[in-house]
Amino acid sequence: MAANRGGWDDTIVALATAPGIGAIGVIRLSGSKAIAIAAALFTSKDLLVQPSHTAHVGVLTDSGQLLDEAVVTVFKAPRSYTGENVAEISAHGSPFVLEQIIQACMRKGARLAKPGEFTQRAFLNGKMDLAQAEAVADLIASNTEASRTTAIRNMRGGFSSALLALREQLIQFSALIELELDFAEEDVEFADRQKFNLLINELQTATHRLLQSFALGNVIKNGVQVAIIGKPNAGKSTLLNTLLNENRAIVSEIAGTTRDTIEEVINIDGLLFRLVDTAGIRSHTADTIESIGVARAMEKRSQADLVIYLFDVNELDAAGLSAVEEEFKKEGLQYLLVGNKADRIMEQAREKFSAFPHLLLISAKEQLRIDELKSTLVQLVAAGGINTEATLVTNARHYEALQQLSRALADVKTGLDKNISGDLLAPDIRNCLHWLGEITGEITNEDQLDYIFSKFCIGK
Repeated sequence: MAANRGGWDDTIVALATAPGIGAIGVIRLSGSKAIAIAAALFTSKDLLVQPSHTAHVGVLTDSGQLLDEAVVTVFKAPRSYTGENVAEISAHGSPFVLEQIIQACMRKGARLAKPGEFTQRAFLNGKMDLAQAEAVADLIASNTEASRTTAIRNMRGGFSSALLALREQLIQFSALIELELDFAEEDVEFADRQKFNLLINELQTATHRLLQSFALGNVIKNGVQVAIIGKPNAGKSTLLNTLLNENRAIVSEIAGTTRDTIEEVINIDGLLFRLVDTAGIRSHTADTIESIGVARAMEKRSQADLVIYLFDVNELDAAGLSAVEEEFKKEGLQYLLVGNKADRIMEQAREKFSAFPHLLLISAKEQLRIDELKSTLVQLVAAGGINTEATLVTNARHYEALQQLSRALADVKTGLDKNISGDLLAPDIRNCLHWLGEITGEITNEDQLDYIFSKFCIGK
């Protein structure tokens, strides 16, 4: 990893803890003058002569004015999060007090940090690669055990390690191919084409596996959008309330009660499901507001990752359900057919809809077979189970780069199969290395970095 490509020599400061009132708030400084600025405010002892990784209790003052009693922790370069001198001030969690300390630091020479700038400096100073840096943001945003575990694994280099091993092998063969170009007139081959072919096969397999993992990785990171669709009075709002175990949506016997979409989030076995209760869909209504609700329901249906088609087993027959299923298949939607209000006629309903082996019969009102519905939802989006120990791609930028890598590897494979010369293979190999480097950050530009780190919170 390149060292300090940003060329920064200034010192930054920001609140590292969440804004608002709390017991304590942590202010972070990083840069060549970080410890000196903290020392200028901390009058209890000389921080400049203290060992790295030590914490000190004392008072903070500025121009003779007492700011707070605090704990200052010192981290000396390069043994810090950013690779620079770092000082962290743990003060009382009054927003006013914390702002006064930050302003005092700025008067002593620090500037306010941009979003993600501490982690960006860690990347530029070689403390982590770009994939690991992005995993830091994922960890901060994690809200399930699966997303937390996956983010920690990637932050600790799980994803990067898989890529670096592949990249190192490719670099070795690339060097031999490039060497052949220097001896083109002698017509010699330094790179064993048979071994190189095996490596490309291995790279293609690994890349395909990573691409395949994105479906689950994206679900773990962002959750699953589930639209609950059906005719009026099918029990959609009752099902939402039952799944949430609270009365979130208004339920009544009057058809068309739900006029707009209602969205809530539920955690099922470590996966987030973003449930959308929609207005009942019917073709003819004179109610303008209901018509708008139906239009929004259709929009949510097309946008959803998964559609639950909920119907009243007493109101719909097998032919009608077949027509619904054909429509979903035609539109390419992932769907789950769920027959509701089957508590008193379970056996009759099974016989009535025997042609639909994947149909699930429930009673939302009586909470019958709701656990089976939840298990089915998890199974549909994570058919192989959730293995957070495996390397998962969770970042859309990484996925796009892996797609480009896959195409570049296919070009190299075609060249090897056609036994083309090294000078024609070399550009395709360099293309493969480029896309691997795009992920880990060996190849970046300032605009790309600014965009990536701008999505971080300030202070991280």
